[in-house]
Amino acid sequence: MTLDSVTKDPQYAALAKGDRVATPLYEDPAIFDVEMEKIFGKAWVWVAHESEVPGKGNFKLSWVGTQPVIVSRDRKGALHVLVNRCRHRAASVCEVKKGKTSSFQCPYHGWGYALDGSLRAIPYAEGYAGEFDKSQLGLRQLRVGTYQGMIFATFDQEAEPLEDFLGNAKPWIDLFMKQGGGFPIKTLGEHQFKVPMNWKIQLENTTDAYHFPVVHKSFLQSLDGETNQTFSFMDDDDGWVEDLGNGHSVMVMMPELIDLDENLDEPIPERFKALAASLEDRYDDAQIRRIVRAVGGCGFNLNLFPNAGCSLSFFRILRPVSVAETEIRHIALGMDGGPAEANQMRLRLHEHFQGPMGFGSPDDAEVWERVQRGSAGGVDMDVMVHRGLGLEEDSPNGLPKGDISAETGMRAAYAKWQEMMA
Repeated sequence: MTLDSVTKDPQYAALAKGDRVATPLYEDPAIFDVEMEKIFGKAWVWVAHESEVPGKGNFKLSWVGTQPVIVSRDRKGALHVLVNRCRHRAASVCEVKKGKTSSFQCPYHGWGYALDGSLRAIPYAEGYAGEFDKSQLGLRQLRVGTYQGMIFATFDQEAEPLEDFLGNAKPWIDLFMKQGGGFPIKTLGEHQFKVPMNWKIQLENTTDAYHFPVVHKSFLQSLDGETNQTFSFMDDDDGWVEDLGNGHSVMVMMPELIDLDENLDEPIPERFKALAASLEDRYDDAQIRRIVRAVGGCGFNLNLFPNAGCSLSFFRILRPVSVAETEIRHIALGMDGGPAEANQMRLRLHEHFQGPMGFGSPDDAEVWERVQRGSAGGVDMDVMVHRGLGLEEDSPNGLPKGDISAETGMRAAYAKWQEMMA
């Protein structure tokens, strides 16, 4: 099947079938190519957090689909997202992952670009006939939007405003950012790894509670009794999964931790008592409780179509590499200006589950890879995403809301996939 035939196939939309999806969505390189054009070439894609480019001249490398980009702040502090490709002969103009600079320069022929992407200088300009119009040959610019410190970019200059695209996800983003404990959120560090899987396998995972007691059994066994009880959400009736529209979804595992500014008079969990005691000489009781409550993270996972997850206490960012390879970034979050011991504890908790020597990432990566391997067997068989269908109710937004194990989030993502692809 060629790229052209996939694009023009009148049956193309039928590959996402509501309660199931066709296996070629994991396997077919032609479908992947169309996704890069129609989804990652059109949607608002998460590229960075503002704390990663905090001041004038700061930059970091990122990706929009398979296209390399630079996120930069110019001399006025404005944000830009630029395709990392010289306009002359296509060499990348930056290979440093993050830092501070006054300009970008192509290493091949020396074309120089400002932080806003404009072409500033070319060597031996007399080699070009007539007037050389530098204003037409700057680095390609994407449209940029921010919400609660998160930076998004899109190639589509006609795309709906970012806030409209986020829609019903915005109140959940607001709640997620409360884990600064009264301080702004900042990134503390990250680890990256690649998994031989299609990107949508990870997209499905962020609001999938059904796998948790099976895949993460070893993690649950590593917890103390009080914490284990907190993570026993599959045994409770309180959690839910909700379609938020535009492919976004939220999975609420611990409703009592939705709003970290509430329930501050609850007893401090045993594992946080030493931290609370260490803060007594610098903060009043109310602030200590707010900080300590925030350290453990919020009680939900938020999926932002197509590539970002706000998961408990970290960002999970996916990058499609090829039809059967995906890069994952797990970004630890902390309190900008908050107490060092609180940030240190957040890092230790992050390492316990998401770190490379932790329990969560290796277990997840193993099953993701096995889904990809298994999908090679019986490509005519569909992938089932029907759990909870027929048992859902309407949320206040008028969208489907299922119990904690429902595959509502996956159906939400594939509905948006179908809309953008068809």
